[in-house]
Amino acid sequence: MILFRLIRESYLFALQAIIVNKTRTFLSLLGITIGIFSIISIFTVFDSMERSVHKTIDSLGDNVLFVQKWPWVMDGNFPWWKYIQRPEPKISELEEIQKRSNTIQSAAFMTAVNRTLKYGTRSIENATIIAGSHDYEKVMSLDLQEGRYFTPIESAGGKPVVIIGSDIAEQMFENQDPIGKTLKIFGRNVEVVGVTVKEGENIFGTTPDDQSLIPLNFIRTVIDLRSVSSNIIVKGKPNISNDEMRDELTGILRSLHKLKPLEEDDFSINETDLISKQFDSLFAVISAVGWIIGGFSLLVGGFGIANIMFVSVKERTSQIGIQKSLGAKNYFILLQFLFEAIFLSILGGMAGLLIIFLMTILVNTQSLSFQLVLTLNNILLGVGVSGVIGLVSGSIPAYNASKLNPVDAMRSTF
Repeated sequence: MILFRLIRESYLFALQAIIVNKTRTFLSLLGITIGIFSIISIFTVFDSMERSVHKTIDSLGDNVLFVQKWPWVMDGNFPWWKYIQRPEPKISELEEIQKRSNTIQSAAFMTAVNRTLKYGTRSIENATIIAGSHDYEKVMSLDLQEGRYFTPIESAGGKPVVIIGSDIAEQMFENQDPIGKTLKIFGRNVEVVGVTVKEGENIFGTTPDDQSLIPLNFIRTVIDLRSVSSNIIVKGKPNISNDEMRDELTGILRSLHKLKPLEEDDFSINETDLISKQFDSLFAVISAVGWIIGGFSLLVGGFGIANIMFVSVKERTSQIGIQKSLGAKNYFILLQFLFEAIFLSILGGMAGLLIIFLMTILVNTQSLSFQLVLTLNNILLGVGVSGVIGLVSGSIPAYNASKLNPVDAMRSTF
């Protein structure tokens, strides 16, 4: 096949150019290497960050809504003076939602405070204490590595029991089994009934491993819920969209708050999709910046490839004349030099990808909140962009070579 012959000869010529003119080839390909490194390294970092962000957001559930006082997404004209006057969600509202709603599968009331945990001489200050109603585990992800969840009697009676994060278990109990041990929270003895699975720190710098969960009715005996921020979390039934849930919840809450038809809502219904869209917009901007930064290097690299090919055509002018005199068609000469330019450009791109791969290995040895991964898509993108740069840069030298007069070419001496 003539195609395989072309590819083989182009590969051999490209290899010869590298061997014979190492310095010139290295300097010419350096622009492609730097350009691919700049673009793909940015994409690798932010793809890894984006994957970690979405993993963290998805852990909240994609069919879960949060009824709160404050919205998650705030624009430049944020009317904080209106939001600050809004009422906090109430437990009575949770009960009404559970009675009236036809779209939700589960609902829970949740609040969080920071307090000191004590066990013997050990203590953890400013630890996050989450208090949830009994269905909290049904609306939020809660994986236990040992122990159990609260019983209905413990939740209803506000029993002093707690489920702790894995970091708290390690710090407070070291090699001891924490189940059945007693912690002091709010100055009261609280029995440990469960330990959550270790998850590690997320992209936002937080982790559930240093949090504790207690029954909502227990915290009501030690603090006034009106003094803290609270949420009502609802999870939809299968095949029920968030928009359907939102519309129904809006109607229920407006009725409970006795709002007139033209009055604004005095509550916010938040969902994880709002955060995802904000981050998607951010990553789109970063992607554009990456193309701009790497584009200049690729432009320089393209000129480098063109320079190699012009010199290669000049050096092999007499050889081209001989090939044509033996019957080589113009397209054969054209494709031969185009393939050579593409091979050289892809070689520079592969060098850039190799540097990124080594960088990911080095970075992943450090303690980061996310793993840096050079994905197959980014590898293919790097190789594809390199190939296109080679094709564009080599087109004019290849065209000039294909149009050489065989007699004049054979007479040429370099």
